[in-house]
Amino acid sequence: MQLYPAIDIKNGKCVRLTQGLFDNVTVYSDNPSDMANLWKEQGASFLHLVDLDGALAGRSVNEEVIRGIVESTGLPVEIGGGIRTRDAVKNMLELGVFRVIIGTRAVERPEFMKELTEEFGPDRIVAGVDARNGMVAIEGWEKISTISAVDLCLKMKDFGVEHIVYTDISRDGMLTGPNVEATRMLTEKTGLDIIASGGVSSMEDLSALSLAGIRGAIIGKALYEKRIDLREAVRLFEKLK
Repeated sequence: MQLYPAIDIKNGKCVRLTQGLFDNVTVYSDNPSDMANLWKEQGASFLHLVDLDGALAGRSVNEEVIRGIVESTGLPVEIGGGIRTRDAVKNMLELGVFRVIIGTRAVERPEFMKELTEEFGPDRIVAGVDARNGMVAIEGWEKISTISAVDLCLKMKDFGVEHIVYTDISRDGMLTGPNVEATRMLTEKTGLDIIASGGVSSMEDLSALSLAGIRGAIIGKALYEKRIDLREAVRLFEKLK
């Protein structure tokens, strides 16, 4: 199972939100690159970045921070947040980002994902599926759409997408455990690389995801609150990939 330490960027700093609420912010570092290199030292082999300012603005806002992380760590990086055009995707890839996560745009115009996978390759494009009570949320989680997470994932598969970051936003930043059953169901129904996001709080949570056949897990607040030792998690779970 691939582990993805999460670095959420707001105003150039490394932060965490609770349930995606922009008025519930905890700052963990003034320098996200330092945090990225700490996770690298502890064994991270892939990083998950979120441009929180970009998610609200609808465009990338923290490009220099992103470039700094890519260049200083040398690790493959995936990023989401406000990336809604072909040129924005191209720009991120040119910054050295390995995978680009598309959220809002994938819901509003699913055909866009087909265009991206055809141009850039299916391994470089990720659909970000954020859901509350099984329904997809968009625009920085500010709105709930009328499409279910399952239907959106199946549509993404039809359009060539291979990787999905699935976030249960009711659990994000809450340290209440991931929605293992929903993530397992998406994995089984689609056959895609469903990456679990939201609520991972312990090694037991990672074990439950691994046993459920889930191929990736994003770890955020649990790392920053020292509830999960990344070195140990990498030793136990990444060897099972």
